[in-house]
Amino acid sequence: MVEAICEMLESNGIEIAGRARDGDEALAKLERRHPTVAVVDLRMPKLSGVEIARRAASSSPGTAVILYTAYGERALLMEAIDAGARGFLLKEAPLDDLVRAVELVAAGGTYVDPVLAGVFATPMTADALPALTKREREVLRLLADGNSNEEIGKALFISPETVRTHLRKAMGKLDADTRTQAVATALRQSLIS
Repeated sequence: MVEAICEMLESNGIEIAGRARDGDEALAKLERRHPTVAVVDLRMPKLSGVEIARRAASSSPGTAVILYTAYGERALLMEAIDAGARGFLLKEAPLDDLVRAVELVAAGGTYVDPVLAGVFATPMTADALPALTKREREVLRLLADGNSNEEIGKALFISPETVRTHLRKAMGKLDADTRTQAVATALRQSLIS
């Protein structure tokens, strides 16, 4: 699969800076070579594509990350966007779409697979979903992983009181009476993964 993708990109004039077998190797090459665009699989051994996007935002800010995945869930797209990914492409898309995505992202744009873009573009969907902020989604994700307010605060470099504030706001938007209900609602509505 990797070879076919690289061949297609090269045949369209896109230089390949490197290939990797897992997330650790991908991040190391990205940090060493600082490519304009990095196409990474969402689910890789050792380090996920979302985590690569998150780390690349600080260690190689000039590199735009495109997540290439077989998983098209809304929550994954939200998490990828929150992590700083600039592109999200389903593996079922034609390889021409990957070329278009790389070119668009390299030029400073953002690319979301048309199949997923439709989920966000319909007014009915936008009106029906609560408008959680990026920080509220981060707090809910960490809460879903079983972290305390103090642990969430340390992970996000904010105070436990600020965590409580974000959580209260998210609970209000989700019409949830408890923290558990807020997490369950966010998961059910695919606002977090």
